[in-house]
Amino acid sequence: MGDLTSLSNQFLIAMPSLADPNFVRSVSFICEHSEQGALGLVINHPLDMQLGDLCEQLDLPCEDDAVRGLPVYSGGPVQPERGFVLHQPTGNWESTLQITENLALTTSADILQALAAGEGPSHTLIALGYAGWAAGQLEHELASNAWLTCPADPHILFDLPPQHRWQAAATKLGVDLSLLSGDAGHA
Repeated sequence: MGDLTSLSNQFLIAMPSLADPNFVRSVSFICEHSEQGALGLVINHPLDMQLGDLCEQLDLPCEDDAVRGLPVYSGGPVQPERGFVLHQPTGNWESTLQITENLALTTSADILQALAAGEGPSHTLIALGYAGWAAGQLEHELASNAWLTCPADPHILFDLPPQHRWQAAATKLGVDLSLLSGDAGHA
């Protein structure tokens, strides 16, 4: 990737001044980042929808109440009709992007069928849509003080309630977001 440092498997933490309604107080997990751009999922903006609702729309039988109650997130503004499942362990699904040894992103229906049958991965985050950045766009936004970055944390990703993820990700950096200004400093 030349001089580009990959942000794959990193959190993007929206600065308090970021006003885009898709990303206000958001934490995005970067699934893929290269010279061609980046793809991520917002992990803390749940929709008013659960996996059971999605299964009904897809005519998938789902009887397990715990599985039916899994939240569905707004993963970002791009292709909001398209589903994504971020999961551990990685498994063997039809259309999967391996992010780390233990973490993957799957877009094929077979993982939803397995989840509905109670046979899916033990840790999942289900999203509709994704966040996408063109070549150089994310780097420009970082230079403009729109985001903080830190290594992803599976505990934040899968275990914390969504309303706590933004501050928890910043805390990994030792940052209290309520004390930050959105203005970039220039010497």
